[in-house]
Amino acid sequence: MRVLMLSWEYPPHVVGGLGKHVAELAPALADLGIELYLLTPMRRGGAERETIAGIRVYRIPSPANVYPNFYEEVVHTNETLERACEELLATEGPFELIHNHDWLTSFVARRLKHAHKLPLLATIHATERGRGRGQLLGEQAQRVNDAEWRLTYEAWRVICCTRFMADEIHRYFQVPLDKVDVIPNGVDPTPFQKLEGQDLSAFRARWAQPEEKIVLYVGRVVQEKGAEILVRSAPFVLARVPEAKFIIAGTGPELERLRDLVQELGLSTKVLLPGFIDDKDRDRLYKVADCAVFPSLYEPFGIVALEAMAAKTPVVVSEVGGLAEVVRHAETGITIYPGDVQSCAWGILHTLEHPEWTRQRVQNAYEEVLRVYNWHTIAEQTAKVYRRIVEERARVYW
Repeated sequence: MRVLMLSWEYPPHVVGGLGKHVAELAPALADLGIELYLLTPMRRGGAERETIAGIRVYRIPSPANVYPNFYEEVVHTNETLERACEELLATEGPFELIHNHDWLTSFVARRLKHAHKLPLLATIHATERGRGRGQLLGEQAQRVNDAEWRLTYEAWRVICCTRFMADEIHRYFQVPLDKVDVIPNGVDPTPFQKLEGQDLSAFRARWAQPEEKIVLYVGRVVQEKGAEILVRSAPFVLARVPEAKFIIAGTGPELERLRDLVQELGLSTKVLLPGFIDDKDRDRLYKVADCAVFPSLYEPFGIVALEAMAAKTPVVVSEVGGLAEVVRHAETGITIYPGDVQSCAWGILHTLEHPEWTRQRVQNAYEEVLRVYNWHTIAEQTAKVYRRIVEERARVYW
């Protein structure tokens, strides 16, 4: 089967969960014999054309113009992508379907669908209305929402990662639930398994004293991820566990405001905000952390929680969105009320003060990661959707 995949993110350009998902799913699909051609804008370097783990990757350079907003940049980048796709179809076609990830490349995906009578599969990773917690804040948000609606309307089928997301796109875009396949995100435990048995004490010493307990957050520093809730919970945790040390790793528009808040609360020796960290340091931080906290206000899935579980790090997460499906309270982690500082502090304290219960949750979580959230299983589920679409397409006149 020959599939044309479109994604705004692909390494080395990875911003969030979308890029990680595509980077891990694509090689797993190739391992199943799917002939995959992946087109993506060239945003952060990489070769224009290369084969990686059996995937033919095409990074398309875009004109370095200044646009009035991000939406306009996306639209014009899609025009460049479309020209590249047409060239690819002429030289490497035909393809049996298009698999498009999120609204960012949906403009070219929809045009190719109609021009070449190709069925379109859409994976929706998040929605603009969801990020606004039910609201569309401004004209650009409305235009993104419209693009998301068009994509789900035009798609033959829609994949989303949780039942929460399935319900969200059903409510927001009136997508029939029998058109939606729920296939979770996954995680590769190999980088963490390679760290087992290694002496990480020197690395840990860069971040905390030997007696300190590391409370870790990894992710984008944006309002919906709830990092402010974690900072505000720190004084309540420190009142009972003064040896706690908080590390909030990541970048985003809220970072400077968080730094100001840390200074305002007098926490500069107890809360570190290092900004960007590379993947190797991220993985090592998971391994040396005593607790990983993800206090999101909106979360379609939460790959960071899976990463922590794969690293055998105890997790505390908001009982919201996809996180509530990935983490089961008192079985694979601790869930807390979203937006609640006291609840966040309680979850951290429960994890740090009850190590025997915490160890059992960690083991349960790790076993579930290996059984449910492995990329081979997820690729098989995705390939099954591919086959269904191709078989249905063969039975209809277009």
